[in-house]
Amino acid sequence: MSIRVLHLIDSGGLYGAEKMLLTLVAEQIKQGLAPMILSAGEPGHPEKPIEAEAKRLGLPVTPWRMKPGFNRTEARKIIRWAKSDGFQLLHSHGYKFNVLMGLWPESIRSLPLITTLHGYIKAPRFTKSWLYESVDRLALNQMRAVVLVSDAMKQQIPKAVAESGKVAVIPNGLDIEAVRIKAQKPIDGVFTEFFGKHSPVVLGVGRLSPEKGFESLIRVFSRLRESYPNAGLIIIGEGAMRTTLERQAKELNLSSSLLLPGYYNEVPALMALADIICMPSRTEGLPITLLEAMAVGVPILATDVGEIGRVLGKVQGSAQGGAILPPEDDAALFEGLNTVMSNPEAMDEAKAWSRERVQADYSSDAMTRRYSSVYQQALG
Repeated sequence: MSIRVLHLIDSGGLYGAEKMLLTLVAEQIKQGLAPMILSAGEPGHPEKPIEAEAKRLGLPVTPWRMKPGFNRTEARKIIRWAKSDGFQLLHSHGYKFNVLMGLWPESIRSLPLITTLHGYIKAPRFTKSWLYESVDRLALNQMRAVVLVSDAMKQQIPKAVAESGKVAVIPNGLDIEAVRIKAQKPIDGVFTEFFGKHSPVVLGVGRLSPEKGFESLIRVFSRLRESYPNAGLIIIGEGAMRTTLERQAKELNLSSSLLLPGYYNEVPALMALADIICMPSRTEGLPITLLEAMAVGVPILATDVGEIGRVLGKVQGSAQGGAILPPEDDAALFEGLNTVMSNPEAMDEAKAWSRERVQADYSSDAMTRRYSSVYQQALG
């Protein structure tokens, strides 16, 4: 069944949600669907990373610039454009379009709306994010389907929605062969120089925001350098916490051993060279970074949040595919990093297990077929 679907996203970078969406669109085209990415941004905003990457991959993308906030007028323009262009279904990726499209009842919108919740973070009360989150919770009732990337997220969304028949759990999928090809690519000179000066090297990847726990990683890394003076830390990503993390690094005298290069598209190539990838997140769904690391075969140290423990084969507190630890626990993070750094060969079995696991259970083909089923149900 060929379905013309419009994916809606207001992207802040090229992270898990964006990578998942690009993989989904590429696979949907292979499977005979007709998808389009609508990438929103503020007026005058330059080309976004997801737009550049979609063009590089030859995927259909439409940049759409609009004023921020509850812009009902622009949302209505998007709906009219979508209908005039023959789209049959709207697929939102993030609270912005959940709200903007959910503000219009389906009787007016006339296009079915579904959403994928890539993560669900509870904002502090009475903040701007809290207001958007509150409206987002109401907007979920307007959806034909709500897709969660992990079963654990059922505990985070409104109970009435979680217990409704509209919820489906579809784990993120990965184009594994494409990731492994990327892992063989040469890296930029700044990284070559850094790897040449530092060993072991710890890699972190994600948006520079509080829920990723990078301030804890920097704090613990500072202590580890007492035993590993040549160690290096690379954190790939951009976000609101950049200034905070840079200040923290300066205060801890880490400026020469910490690299914060911003966005970098060839993360698998860095993974292939890193001694360990560390994911100290406070909350997650099913991070694409985790699946990429499993496919590449790099030692993994991650907090047991969201689906991470289950994906890594958690059994009685330990994991077959890596090392897991409780969130927001600096002592456990220090011990975990120190253990892996002192005996990296002990992770060889975990790396082999992870490669087999991601190949068998988290392919892009399986993910896309599950979404097609949700689409068909949403279309009635």
